[in-house]
Amino acid sequence: MPEFDRRTVAGAAVLGAVVAASLLSSPATAIDAAERAAADPLLFGVLLLGLYLVRPFLAWPTTLVAIVAGYGYGVAVGVPVALAGAVLTSMPPFLGVRWMAGGEGFWGRLGDAGDRFFGSTGHVRGVTAARLLPIPADAVTCTAAASGVSLPAFAVGTVFGELPWTVAAVLLGSSAESIAARGLGEVGLPLVAACLVAAAVLLAGPAYQYFGRPGVPS
Repeated sequence: MPEFDRRTVAGAAVLGAVVAASLLSSPATAIDAAERAAADPLLFGVLLLGLYLVRPFLAWPTTLVAIVAGYGYGVAVGVPVALAGAVLTSMPPFLGVRWMAGGEGFWGRLGDAGDRFFGSTGHVRGVTAARLLPIPADAVTCTAAASGVSLPAFAVGTVFGELPWTVAAVLLGSSAESIAARGLGEVGLPLVAACLVAAAVLLAGPAYQYFGRPGVPS
């Protein structure tokens, strides 16, 4: 079997496994364990690390784990811990897709589309803007990995783009009497609106340069 075929089959198998795991699993048990361990900072840290490591394989939202971090560590410690966790939890899908990308199949087409976007915006700006948009974090990760985005640029863009979502989630977790696996709750709509505006500001300049070039259809 050609190398590209093997990678395509491996990618399809991993994607199918993640979809199956997300449908069959629930974060409730892990969250309950983290809540019980909150009084022990070391044990809580180990459980939180485990949540960040397994999250991409179960397709859980990153904000959920950030809420857990806020519940156990509060705002001052929870925000930097959750930002570091956002970068850490994106590494397995980024490196996996980077290995599978290339050729003419799905990953190749995704990489071509990503190249056009990140080529216009710049890597850090593009990842930051994509992270600000209310779309699944792993979709951004896979697109960046399939494109030519470098690992350092991806990590920096992830920190910048995840910052408002992380701060909101940590604040929600730190003020909760118990961990609630319900997303960002009542702060969701204002936060989404603010992030959309920020993403639009970041993309306005590259969009103007791209569509304003001679020969580019408007």
